[in-house]
Amino acid sequence: MASIPVVVKHQGKKHDVEVDPSSDGATFKLQLFSLTGVEPERQKIIVKGGQLKDDADMSKLGLKPKQTLMMMGTPSGDANTIERPKEKIRFLEDMTEAEAAQIDGATPAGLQNLGNTCYMNSTLQTLRSIPELQEELLQYSASNAGSSSASQLSQFGLGGLGASMDLTGSLRDLFKQMSETQQGFPPLMFLNALRTAFPQFAQKSKDGHGYAQQDAEEAWSQIVSQLRQKLKIKGAGPSDGETAKDLSFIDKYMAGKFESVMECDEPAAKEGGEEPVQSEDTFFKLNCHITVDTNHLRDGLAAGLKEQIEKRSEALGRDALYTKTSRIARLPKYLTVHFVRFDWRRTTSKKAKIMRKVTFPEELDAVEFCTDDLKKLLIPVRDKIRDIRKEEEDVDRARKRQRRMKAGEENDAGPNTKEPLQKKSEAKQAAEKAKEEDTEMPDVEYKTEAQIEEERAASILKAKKELLALVDSKMAADEGANQTGLYELRGIITHQGASADSGHYTSFVKKQGTKDPVTGKRKEEDGKWWWFNDDKVSEVDSERIQTLSGGGQSHSALILLYRAVPLATIDGENKA
Repeated sequence: MASIPVVVKHQGKKHDVEVDPSSDGATFKLQLFSLTGVEPERQKIIVKGGQLKDDADMSKLGLKPKQTLMMMGTPSGDANTIERPKEKIRFLEDMTEAEAAQIDGATPAGLQNLGNTCYMNSTLQTLRSIPELQEELLQYSASNAGSSSASQLSQFGLGGLGASMDLTGSLRDLFKQMSETQQGFPPLMFLNALRTAFPQFAQKSKDGHGYAQQDAEEAWSQIVSQLRQKLKIKGAGPSDGETAKDLSFIDKYMAGKFESVMECDEPAAKEGGEEPVQSEDTFFKLNCHITVDTNHLRDGLAAGLKEQIEKRSEALGRDALYTKTSRIARLPKYLTVHFVRFDWRRTTSKKAKIMRKVTFPEELDAVEFCTDDLKKLLIPVRDKIRDIRKEEEDVDRARKRQRRMKAGEENDAGPNTKEPLQKKSEAKQAAEKAKEEDTEMPDVEYKTEAQIEEERAASILKAKKELLALVDSKMAADEGANQTGLYELRGIITHQGASADSGHYTSFVKKQGTKDPVTGKRKEEDGKWWWFNDDKVSEVDSERIQTLSGGGQSHSALILLYRAVPLATIDGENKA
């Protein structure tokens, strides 16, 4: 039997529907549900003789082609309606290179080796892992950028052509260019700016072929020092009257402060009236000194905070040994740690590499290196964070256990290897014993899973509020400081080889969690890392990081970049 085309009017819209005369009213309602999203039980369709019923025979309604039927009803709030996507779906093949590179989770760009420039490439990739640095560089404009030609070149990411002396402007342009490709990019302009600003990196190779290999730590330090001079955050510094001064980006996010005491080692100096000398110093990295007793990062950092200096003592009237003991008075948000692996050897006139294995943690507790005043502020916050973590881990384990129990994979009594007959016998004996005792059990009110979950969530929420209340007001106002005393590892520069003047540098950067397209917040990280080996970029597991502790000529950590563990916020996300 041929179908009958009809028109159904609903909320001002007309829908063309093919009616199968051999079907019933319920089938017709399902057709309309697919078009309108109104569930069959919520539909009211007016036909000849009244309202259409589910068991109505469609062939007996006398429907005519193009006949108009009226339908009333609205979909329920939880209806699974099929809607047109709000944004047009774009396929990777249809995107430009820049658009594809900016997709969340896309493989980042590598950097081409322009002749022994792996030291620079690994340094740049690690610095690029600091999102605040990328954001601030986008706001940067050189003082001489007023010329129209330089400004026009900068718009195309080629500001380095117009101002080769401006290392900061070249870094801004390079990072922008790297964000628009997934290929290995040639950092020609930045390399030119680096060699112009610091001629040591333009040193030729001893064999006369090309440029010499350089130390990545020296490149890191020089770039950071230049950024400190040039990259200023407007109005972020201390107030001078009515207006706030500009603050260096490096001073805000990457600089710490030492409080030091220098005292003569000889008791005679103290007896002669010589007082210890107290001082304050700014630092941009912590040195991990490596000796025969250094096995872990903590050992080297502790050794680096004590220094022996020979100088003249006025009380003794001669040169004497002094010990300078330093403690950290301000922890920056981003902490750079340098393994002092290269030692100058006079016999070979080279920087020889100390091969000793020195392990390092993915989470660093820096509280023990701080002043007593800073410890008092950080210890309660650090301990509270650990308590919250433990509580969240307990909740997560309980949820997993509950899921396994529901799936029949776990028994509350733990693993049981008894035979079925033995189980039945024990169950029978237990039942008989219960009958004999006939103990009256008190009424017990059992909580539902939802109630237990709610209580756990309320407990964690309370703990997070207590955590935020523990943070000192002055410390909370310092956005660029570490407010927890804990650090998480984010980047590593490694060296492979026997000396600083040879070998190969690479870098590892931890992957960020993907962004939620709706909320814009980042999801939990998967623990994987990007390995930048010049223009080759690959993904590696966290186990690979544990192999970078040294112990030979293979890849060993030279520079670690740590980021402050953030405070937990009330909504469960982290406060960066």
